[in-house]
Amino acid sequence: MSTSTTTRGRAGRPHPLPPGLPAWLAPWHQRAATLAERLPSTPPSWAAAHTLNHLLLPRLPADAIAALHGRVVALELSDFGLRLRLRLGETGFAPAGDSAPVALRIAATSPGWLRLVRGEDDPDRLFFDRVLVMEGDTELGLVLKHALDAIGPLWPARRR
Repeated sequence: MSTSTTTRGRAGRPHPLPPGLPAWLAPWHQRAATLAERLPSTPPSWAAAHTLNHLLLPRLPADAIAALHGRVVALELSDFGLRLRLRLGETGFAPAGDSAPVALRIAATSPGWLRLVRGEDDPDRLFFDRVLVMEGDTELGLVLKHALDAIGPLWPARRR
């Protein structure tokens, strides 16, 4: 068994071992991430859509709603091979399915996503530090970034 702390998915993208996990878990991490990549995106997308409809949609500015309407945004948790594909429609966020063309793809590791939703780091910093990857419609990405900046943290860190 390899003690590598990075595994590769079917698309050749690395699956870094999440911080805090020992290197001996790398083979099991690889299997789990490879399995997650093979699964359809709809079940986790449905859960994410339901959550975003409660946490994000009521706070989302009108210009962001207009820009997102009908467009597919793919969110990827790169260290676990998890893919979410969401579309904003008349009734809110919904799973977009695996065949719809993606307007914007945003990928990060689990610590990167956590830092983003907690507001611990600015999306620009995460992007320039190569923690966050955005591909596709840059204008849509900027609208979404500005909306998230205006809203503030979606999931504030607990105070000790």
